[in-house]
Amino acid sequence: MNITHIVGARPNFMKVAPVMNALRERKSVVQTLIHTGQHYDVNMSDVFFQQLGLPTPDVNLSVGSSTHAKQTAEIMMRLEPVVAERQPDIALVYGDVNSTVATALVCAKLGVQIGHVEAGLRSFDRTMPEEINRLVTDQLADMLFTPSIDGDENLRREGIAPEKIFRVGNVMIDSLVRLLPLAKKTCVDGVPERYALVTLHRPANVDDGARLKGILQSLLEVNRDLAVVFPAHPRTRQRIADFGLNSGQLCLLDPVPYIEFLGLQSRAAVVITDSGGIQEETTHLGVPCLTMRENTERPITVSLGTNVLVGGDPGKLRAEFSRVLSGNAKKGAVPPLWDGHAAERIADILVRQAVRQSSAAR
Repeated sequence: MNITHIVGARPNFMKVAPVMNALRERKSVVQTLIHTGQHYDVNMSDVFFQQLGLPTPDVNLSVGSSTHAKQTAEIMMRLEPVVAERQPDIALVYGDVNSTVATALVCAKLGVQIGHVEAGLRSFDRTMPEEINRLVTDQLADMLFTPSIDGDENLRREGIAPEKIFRVGNVMIDSLVRLLPLAKKTCVDGVPERYALVTLHRPANVDDGARLKGILQSLLEVNRDLAVVFPAHPRTRQRIADFGLNSGQLCLLDPVPYIEFLGLQSRAAVVITDSGGIQEETTHLGVPCLTMRENTERPITVSLGTNVLVGGDPGKLRAEFSRVLSGNAKKGAVPPLWDGHAAERIADILVRQAVRQSSAAR
């Protein structure tokens, strides 16, 4: 069985690593790794490959950044001849980035089966480019691996055949479980003993000067009571400079590699973010998470986990932050199947499906 994994951005790397590891144990499987190059600088890509134990990609498309349309089109043009030449039995795509939907479109038109890892997530907000990527990819996929029951329900409601849906748990948590002991031993220079950890990168938060100014003012208020540690995404740092905004006494850091960032999360008093994956990681870690978004495609982190949506409301952020400081932060639980073994379940399913298809072909 020939399986090709296609990744392009940092969140994909934490998901593909455990799946590749699990499939290495299956002697009947040959694997190929294609990196589209959607994230291409060292801190956003190379270091993550090293820390996660990922092999050097067999193919790097070196696409780089651009607008959504140009990037998606460029990935499709560069990927199509590679897939046509290699003819995998199945292409596995991860998450909801442009590389994911571009691969799904290419493979569907070439008649190559598609497996979507982290299928079924929905924010129900089509102003988010990621939501469009999720919707299109799930309609084209042949095997949909979901992290939680809401994913199953979303897919069934959209008319996906039940036999295509496999609830396996959260592969990102597999990487967390494996590397957390090492992460807890790391330290990052300049970080105080007790702190709030912040990440921001979504266009809705960082591309609007007035909104970004309001967020920074809220963070400066938080910083009066608890040091704010802010590993700034390159686009966020650039926007702060472009808008001439004041980050004051915030502890601004360059992007932090995965293991060090996981260590920062595990020790944080609270995490303030607009990231999807961090909502999941904090839920597993039991760390309070305040998400600066009006919605989330990971509602189980709110209904069961430690996540609270505060949107862009400074008052709600202050109120929830006060609860953390007073020791009354929301308590959460770890969702079912977020146990570090999701990738093994995916590998088992893929091998079983291959055996069935082989038997049927005879």
